[in-house]
Amino acid sequence: MDKSISSGVIGGLVGGVVFGMMMNMMGMMPMIGKMVGMESAGAGWVIHLLISAGTGALFAHFFGNMVSSYLSGAGYGLLYGVIWWVLGALILMPVILGMGVQFANAGGEMAMGSLKGHLLFGLILGLVVAHMTKKDSLS
Repeated sequence: MDKSISSGVIGGLVGGVVFGMMMNMMGMMPMIGKMVGMESAGAGWVIHLLISAGTGALFAHFFGNMVSSYLSGAGYGLLYGVIWWVLGALILMPVILGMGVQFANAGGEMAMGSLKGHLLFGLILGLVVAHMTKKDSLS
């Protein structure tokens, strides 16, 4: 695995742990586990961290070359967080759980909490990738 992809996996795991703690406090982990037929917090954590590592690797693949500093890492990471909020929280997860696409609920309290978590995930991911790829200029 090249350094860029491994930085994405590590950044995804770090961001995933922080985001996962938020979701755990909200009682969301069993719902994550339910996506694979195991409605438990433990299964939710495993699935969440696998998704976090995979999406981190994808970030490094698609955005890694554009991350040239902590600032660009933060910016691309925040953008990536929004992308995964739409794809994951509003489309994929609710469809897998049989709830249908959730665009109509995007402004609700639960969705806004999810957006904050995805933004935090993306920010941490982008900063870790910037740090691990030695891109330490502020601009």
